[in-house]
Amino acid sequence: MSAALAGFDIDRFVAATLAEDLGTIGDITSAAVIPAEARFAGVMDSRDAITVAGLALADAFFRALDPEVRIEHLVEDGRAVAAGTELMRIEGRARAMLTAERSALNTVQHLSGVATMTRAYVDRMQSTGAILLDTRKTIPGLRVLEKYATRMGGAQNHRMGLWDAAMIKDNHVAVAGDVGEAVRRARDAGIAQIIVEVDHVDQIEPALAAGATHLLLDNMPPEILRGAVALVDGRVPTEASGGVSLDTIRAIAESGVTYVSVGRLTQSAPAADIGLDFATL
Repeated sequence: MSAALAGFDIDRFVAATLAEDLGTIGDITSAAVIPAEARFAGVMDSRDAITVAGLALADAFFRALDPEVRIEHLVEDGRAVAAGTELMRIEGRARAMLTAERSALNTVQHLSGVATMTRAYVDRMQSTGAILLDTRKTIPGLRVLEKYATRMGGAQNHRMGLWDAAMIKDNHVAVAGDVGEAVRRARDAGIAQIIVEVDHVDQIEPALAAGATHLLLDNMPPEILRGAVALVDGRVPTEASGGVSLDTIRAIAESGVTYVSVGRLTQSAPAADIGLDFATL
């Protein structure tokens, strides 16, 4: 998983998350109630049908507090599982298990929720030929994790940030004067990938003539999208965005666009229902 999360410092994330929970005093409940020598065994399982993401991060939380913990993964990230499926088994020091439990669960629940919603959108688009993309609508500090989760759900990642492609939107166009001038400025700056948000079909030709490499067709109904795709005629990839829901995505995808991007994958996904039950050894 470390390769899949390139650029994300897992150890730092785990340390900061645990520090938020422990404060300067620590887990006063476990210290008072659980004997230091006590050991637990536990099972993490899904309470609903989900697509799994983030199990290695759960590992990292438990290992941070008990380096000798024994962990067995029963499924892999990216797998769709039925309600009641056991995801991992753990065995270790009881105090450490209880202290790490909430941080581990919060992370796996959130990432699995993102992956589960993503898989629902991918399934709804099946056989259309279009590819699902995520967006930059992510929780600050968690972008790499959330975009990993969308990949586990079957999507492809869009831009990771403001640095890896230009995306010219209406406000950029307003300042530049027109869409062609905005694209020319990006091209003259030496930017290789220039994505242009198109609100109206009549912006397509000026954007392409100036050097756009990707067109984002924003808030267009399927019938307008079909016309826009025909006009582009395969010269650059096309992306539909805006107002996309599970109810609308199939018709949008069937318009012939290359991609459909959906912000709610990371912005609005509910946490997956995952539990962790312990027993004393």
